[in-house]
Amino acid sequence: MKRLIISCTVVFILLGTSISGLTAGFFKVGETAPNFTLTSLAGEPTSLESFRGKVVVLGLFHICKPCLIQGSNLQKVHELTQGKNVAVVGVNSSGDSKGDVIDFLKTFPSTVTYPYLTDPEQMTDKLFGGGRFIPNVYIIDQQGVIQWQRVGNFNMAGHEIILNEVDKMLTAPSTGSPTL
Repeated sequence: MKRLIISCTVVFILLGTSISGLTAGFFKVGETAPNFTLTSLAGEPTSLESFRGKVVVLGLFHICKPCLIQGSNLQKVHELTQGKNVAVVGVNSSGDSKGDVIDFLKTFPSTVTYPYLTDPEQMTDKLFGGGRFIPNVYIIDQQGVIQWQRVGNFNMAGHEIILNEVDKMLTAPSTGSPTL
């Protein structure tokens, strides 16, 4: 029995290490966020650059349960940052149809009121290194630099954690003009 416990512990450590190793390449903290332009569910073209000067909470999602949970957390962040210099943006990065995305959003426990974009070409998955590990959440400062990230459903962040990171950026001194 002791051998089984030790063996299982070793397997879990190795699995955790390999997952961390695979996701390590996705962390882009300190890098400028790559710009993109996509269409919102309302039919409006929206670029990441259009949020220049704001703290941006960017969620990259597919149609899955972890994405529903993380997307709901972003709705809470959106509600709690109203009136602040913050933009919350969701992207369906898996190329799902607009109809499928709308149906998925209807399953959320509360109505999503932040901009939600579709990405039929899966450009954001390529730009931000998503795809295999979803959901991804990035917090981008007012200058367009990625300051915080969570990748995949092994490391999802509750709205309190995200709000704490956003508040840090709102109170940090500005280091120049935005460069998204």
